[in-house]
Amino acid sequence: MPATASDVCSALAEVASAERAEAYAWFFKTGPGGYGEGDEFVGVTMPQVRAVAKRFADLPQAEIDELVASPFHEHRVCGLVVMVDRFRAASKPRTRDDAQRQALHAAYLEHLDAGHVDNWDLVDVTAEYLVGDILFLPAPAADPFPPLSARLAASDSVWSRRVAVVATFAAIKAGDARPTIEVATRLVEDPHDLIRKAVGWMLREVGKRVSRDELLAFLDEHAARMPRVMLSYATEHLDPGHRAAYRAMR
Repeated sequence: MPATASDVCSALAEVASAERAEAYAWFFKTGPGGYGEGDEFVGVTMPQVRAVAKRFADLPQAEIDELVASPFHEHRVCGLVVMVDRFRAASKPRTRDDAQRQALHAAYLEHLDAGHVDNWDLVDVTAEYLVGDILFLPAPAADPFPPLSARLAASDSVWSRRVAVVATFAAIKAGDARPTIEVATRLVEDPHDLIRKAVGWMLREVGKRVSRDELLAFLDEHAARMPRVMLSYATEHLDPGHRAAYRAMR
């Protein structure tokens, strides 16, 4: 008999902790006005979530969808991790399944639009694979900023904008800085702290993994208007002299 979303929830409940749930509610800003306002936790660590996800690797998509629509944070994470694991298996040369990849990509976008991918950790474990691999690989992508990227970057949803940023990690790892530079240019003055941090993070990775010169060229042009936290993330691996010079441009 196929496993169900209820089976996964029971497995998570077996390792849950009320004390952790309380701590996570504070950490993920679930209070009034916080970015995670109203989110609920059962108190399961990420390694525990991944272990449960592996046990239910063959969970039917309809059951995954039920998990990702759950009001409980760890249920959503677990469903998304199953999707990512399935996508990565379908991306391996020996087991490549483009139909499966596209189906998972489409399901993910539906959940994103429905508001189920609604915190930074959910975005960060998924966007590189379920969006970035589809848009930017094999590299270099013919279009460094396809229409979906533009739509996500222009969204009113902070989570869609963060997906637009973090998805470019796939391109970075393939040696292509263009998608990151494009989205960073569009979001360089974004008002939300979680977007500022994500843009700075991806710019830093461009400098570390692809081209220090491309990072420096971006900073030369944009550092004067970059928010402090974005600039700090983007320059943290540079030498003190460079960091001080770019801070002074603000």
